Parts: sequence; structure tokens; C-alpha cells
Amino acid sequence: MIYLCSPYSDPDATVRQQRFEAACRAAAALLRAGIPVFSPIAHSVPIARYGLPTTWQFWRWVDLEYLRHCDALVVLRLPGWEQSIGVQAELALARAQRIPVIELDPTGDWQS
Repeated sequence: MIYLCSPYSDPDATVRQQRFEAACRAAAALLRAGIPVFSPIAHSVPIARYGLPTTWQFWRWVDLEYLRHCDALVVLRLPGWEQSIGVQAELALARAQRIPVIELDPTGDWQS
């Protein structure tokens, strides 16, 4: 299973919505290719609408637990991914657990 990480938090609601949609598009593309994927953004944002925060501090424990069970981490390189606290924490855990890391350009170009 692939863990698809991507930035989400931003003061601008439009940026957050664009990031959510990009994560969903990338997850759908992986699923279409027959690759099981977990996207914390696609999973948590709709759930958070029922009274939960969208902050990394809240979702950290959930996301990192999923990541521990994945075969690879795919980083969706949306603008801001290098500054994202969540993405950087996910990358650190993947490296510590020797989980392979693959970078995905939002246009669909793969790099490992």
C-alpha cells in the first residue's frame, strides 16, 4: 500500500481546497493504476467537517500509524511541500523506518 503525502494547511481556504483536490486526483490516479493508496488529506478533510480540527497536531498520530503499515511513501510535490511540517514529519518517519520514498510531480511525473 502507498501512503500519499501532500501539504494541506494554509491560511488561504482556496489553497487548502486546491491541495485537497490535487491529493484526491493523485489518489484516484494511483487507484486507477491498481495501486492501493491511503491519502491522509483525502481521508481526514471530509471527516474533519464533523467537528474535528484539520491541524497536523491533531492528525499526526493517525497519519503516522497508517504510514508505518505502508510499503512506500509518495510525496505529491505541490507548492509548499518542502515547508510543510506534516510532509517533513512523514518523510522523517519513512526514512527512519526505511520505507521507500517516491516523489510525484502534480502533473504525474514520477521520481524516486
